[in-house]
Amino acid sequence: MLQFDNSYFRDLDGFYVAWSAARAPDPKLVVFNESLAKELGLNALSLSSREGVDILAGNVVASGAQPIAQAYAGHQFGSFSPQLGDGRALLLGEVVDEAGLRFDIQLKGSGPTPFSRNGDGRAALGPMLCEHLMCEAMHALGIPTTRSLAVVTTGEDVYRERALPGAVLTRVAASHIRVGTFQFFAARRDIEKVKRLADYSIARHYPHLTGGDSAYLEFFKAVADRQAQLIARWVLAGFVHGVMNTDNMTISGETIDYGPCAFIDTYDANAVFSSIDVGGRYAYGQQPLIAQWNLTRFAECLVPLVSPDSKEAASQLTNVISGFPALYQSYWLSGMRDKLGLFVHEEADLDLANALHAIMDGQGVDYTMLFRRMSDVVRGEESAVNSLFDSPEALGDWIGRYKQRQTAETVPAEARASAMDRVNPIYIPRNHLVEAALTTAVEAGDLSPFHKLQGVLSRPYDASGELREYAAGPPEGFGPYRTFCGT
Repeated sequence: MLQFDNSYFRDLDGFYVAWSAARAPDPKLVVFNESLAKELGLNALSLSSREGVDILAGNVVASGAQPIAQAYAGHQFGSFSPQLGDGRALLLGEVVDEAGLRFDIQLKGSGPTPFSRNGDGRAALGPMLCEHLMCEAMHALGIPTTRSLAVVTTGEDVYRERALPGAVLTRVAASHIRVGTFQFFAARRDIEKVKRLADYSIARHYPHLTGGDSAYLEFFKAVADRQAQLIARWVLAGFVHGVMNTDNMTISGETIDYGPCAFIDTYDANAVFSSIDVGGRYAYGQQPLIAQWNLTRFAECLVPLVSPDSKEAASQLTNVISGFPALYQSYWLSGMRDKLGLFVHEEADLDLANALHAIMDGQGVDYTMLFRRMSDVVRGEESAVNSLFDSPEALGDWIGRYKQRQTAETVPAEARASAMDRVNPIYIPRNHLVEAALTTAVEAGDLSPFHKLQGVLSRPYDASGELREYAAGPPEGFGPYRTFCGT
């Protein structure tokens, strides 16, 4: 069923607590990701059997598994918590696929651990279905992310504002090593463990850096580069993470923790969906700045490893941090060129892209649909784009600039338009559709809308006239939309 090779458990003693899941009285499989199981080389039939469901619920420890709760710290909304850790999750172990890539298999919602901080360690069905839906939608969009293998109901309620059906999600990740994992040991001045963790992280995620004289500085540069790529992809897709704490920034560069997240409908750089982000710290447009802030916290952990001269180490790390905005901008602009069908690179492209966003601001523009319809402009039809603006004349001058810019392109118009349709999705997890599907699943026990939505989101670029409702913005009266962390 699962063939484990547990390097984290084996190599990093002292970085976790060995633990067991709480028993689920009546586990039932409600969602199973057969395609992911196949990618990992797992036996889907066995995992979805009665015995497999017991493993996915935490009732049975699979042969070779070593369940552990990982230790980590983190800055949460800017305030440092020296001990967080897996308060409702257990890492069962690691599997290695046919390509030799290593993946964590983790249960989320499997009961209390020594890191639970008086929490019940449980998860409700709605948030676990939401994480499954969102991370698989992100994967289909080509955004690096943790994945969901399965969701299992436990047969007992959890209590939040009211009683809700409990569930366990099986999460798959390149690893669960976070900035906060480094912070846990750095805060305790345990430099030896910081070094062990860095060496392990380099060997697992950046093996080409192993053994160099400047390996730790290059490690930091590599993590910063992956974060710049990741955040650029979030912003390009209109995704708002909602809780970019340092314990939610992975060293691997994957999106992790789909709590108070959402996609923007109307373009708004200040969009906030998290019910607890009252100051807008993690707003849509703030995400690149927060990534840089989080990387600064990571750099603080690595100072003793980069150089015995702390001033020299700080200077080298600061140079990387200072270059992050330009690095992020290069990835964002590359993606924006793709979205606008600009194959030839011109210096004025950044100004052209920024000007479009400035025009969108306050115009009630559906962000996703605008870029999807930009291919119509390339094909010579402007009305569909103009209709998205409260004041269509606001776009007039920009369209003229855009048409003039296209004269520099050598690729034929139809080929460029087709390429744009392959990078500009028509279907995203629209907030009203997500909420409707989750409500029906939890309140009525009917997962058919959930599965239908998931199927649509698995092919985000393939337009179908039968799926118009999945491309449409929210109905009148929907919102303001608020999300919750689910704990």
